[in-house]
Amino acid sequence: MGSRPASTVDSTDFPVIECETLLEDVLRPLEQALEDCRGHTKKQVCDDISRRLVLLQEQWAEGKLSMPVKKRMALLVQELSSHQWDAADDIHRSLMVDHVTEVSQWMVGVKRLIAEKRSLSSEEETNEEKSAATAEENQTKPGVQQDP
Repeated sequence: MGSRPASTVDSTDFPVIECETLLEDVLRPLEQALEDCRGHTKKQVCDDISRRLVLLQEQWAEGKLSMPVKKRMALLVQELSSHQWDAADDIHRSLMVDHVTEVSQWMVGVKRLIAEKRSLSSEEETNEEKSAATAEENQTKPGVQQDP
């Protein structure tokens, strides 16, 4: 009989740890994305996104978010991290449709973060293409000696 309460304690510890880990797994990439956008995005926009991420964190920590919302947020973050902008937008949209009362306070910030990160990424790609074109141009210019 002494072992029964111990096993009950063990089984209740796991979901709590799992949720905390999940919160970190979702929040860390969102905060990293926000950091990536700082300097390229207006301070006011970054501050608003940051405030909304704090709301997400608080609601999650207080147990106010359902498991489907948590799972979809984890998926959304994976898509965001993989630069799958359309997939991240689709998940955002489904959360807004299916769980609007749970997510409405902070989801606007997540949507804006997706948009800013997408914009930043396309700027970086454009700059990389320009750099590659410039490097290629320099290699093929007449009068510029190349090794045989």
